[in-house]
Amino acid sequence: MDQIKAKLLEEREKVREELARIEEALQERGEYGLGKGDPAVYQWEFNLALREQFKEHLQEIEEALQRMEEGTYGICEECGKPIEIERLEVLPFTSLCIACAKRRQ
Repeated sequence: MDQIKAKLLEEREKVREELARIEEALQERGEYGLGKGDPAVYQWEFNLALREQFKEHLQEIEEALQRMEEGTYGICEECGKPIEIERLEVLPFTSLCIACAKRRQ
């Protein structure tokens, strides 16, 4: 479990760094003009979408770390059964076992 926690902490740091980079990039906004389509506008909008994805991923990581603190990490939030260790090693932020994840899709 210590390896998984270390992986989560490392991933959290990477996500925070990427969010900071995206926030900086969002400071420069292209201009819309009549009949113009500044490529910077498209990049800015793309960065907005990226920021939301990274924020969601950061939330998943924070929730996984919270579950570790509470002692509920590795327990499926749907069925209450243990999440497969192989799944946790690949997706350490997951809160669903394979069977419940498949049912949600």
